[in-house]
Amino acid sequence: MLRTNWLIDEHITADYTLLERELQRDSPDLAAQTRLLRPSEAQLLRLIKGEIGLLEAVQGIVIDEHGNDTANFLFLPLNDGSGVRPDDGTHWSLLLVDRRDREGVVAFHYDSFGDSNVVRAKELAERFGARLEPARMTRQGNGYDCGVFVVDGTRALVGRLAEGQRPDDEPLHLDNLVASRQALRNRLRGHPPLPR
Repeated sequence: MLRTNWLIDEHITADYTLLERELQRDSPDLAAQTRLLRPSEAQLLRLIKGEIGLLEAVQGIVIDEHGNDTANFLFLPLNDGSGVRPDDGTHWSLLLVDRRDREGVVAFHYDSFGDSNVVRAKELAERFGARLEPARMTRQGNGYDCGVFVVDGTRALVGRLAEGQRPDDEPLHLDNLVASRQALRNRLRGHPPLPR
């Protein structure tokens, strides 16, 4: 495969699964408050019609196994596709929903390609009753590493949350993020093949 292929759902899902395990091991309290949605979950949530279906879907995300709403931080990889196929879209961005204040939920949008996914980010933020806020992120230097920026951005934000940083007065900007396809390849050895 070429070194310019986009990531698909499977790659992001595999890295999010690894990150969940690391978070549960290293910071169980934060793990209990954090949800890393899979790309298909985020896309389906965006496409759900009807208030009852939406309410059930959101509750399925934020309610823990004991029936408590413990989800303070939601990470949603956004795809610009209009369907649910893994190869449907052409761009990924990241939405971090901060639910610590249930009356003032905020969704921070990180897009390594500018504001190309802002309409979809707004749609998804509204699903959680959140106001959308832009957050700065390093710009990708090519047209294919947006998915790498999403997984590395998620890891950077989770790391900052684990260190006690919170997006209180402003977003946790990712101005200095260095996304590494090779580091992702190394993490995913033994998982779905990563495009070169």
